[in-house]
Amino acid sequence: MVTPDKKVRILCVEDDPQMRTFLLAQLKARSFQTQAVRDGAQAVDLAAIFQPELVLLDLSLPSLDGLSFLRRFREWSTAPVIVLSAHDEEPVKIKALDLGADDYLTKPFSLNELLARVRVALRRADETARLRNSVTGQDAPRPLYRCGGENGLVVDFAHRSVHSNGQEVHLTPTEYDLLCELTRNAGKVLTHRELLQRVWGPDYSGENTYLRTFIRHLRRKLEPDPAQPRFLHNELGVGYYVPLPDAQTTLE
Repeated sequence: MVTPDKKVRILCVEDDPQMRTFLLAQLKARSFQTQAVRDGAQAVDLAAIFQPELVLLDLSLPSLDGLSFLRRFREWSTAPVIVLSAHDEEPVKIKALDLGADDYLTKPFSLNELLARVRVALRRADETARLRNSVTGQDAPRPLYRCGGENGLVVDFAHRSVHSNGQEVHLTPTEYDLLCELTRNAGKVLTHRELLQRVWGPDYSGENTYLRTFIRHLRRKLEPDPAQPRFLHNELGVGYYVPLPDAQTTLE
């Protein structure tokens, strides 16, 4: 949440060195706390550490393109993303917006227009955060879920990795998506129908046996004793949930 007494963190993911230098200088001159990176894969790591409150994102990046970064970033962060791109084709804009971009600005652009869009995006994010906090009492999602201490269950959303009992656990893409839905909604019971629709799609909304099979697979991989689950709990006849994260959970 944006507050008047702290600098807002903005991450610039920009391949062009001149544009990157320009953005950093202009944002710092206006008292924003900024970090910049030119590589999409490095941007994923930096975003997890820096936890930006807004991202300025170029699409043409080495290693990992901007759309792929956006897809990864949206797995754990709701921070607004403004795309700054030379691509003005409608399909590219639609793809970026569908993946979770909040705004799209075509290069070249004026500095005043960019700053106006930054102000609007931050204001909307602040209002959304206030509403979320008043309704749920919870802050925005963090890129790390940890339950049960160092040797418990750890889900690193930024790097799509899972550890249990201190060991990395290899999950199938569907198993990981199912676990992410549960851990992103920790403490809340998700119904069978909700989980099936979110992970597999609307055509699977009645496949409860299918869901039970995947929960059983996850318990075998993650639980010290699958018969006495610590993490993946069942609400009989309703759905599944995982406990709230440890109170002292912080970023590595």
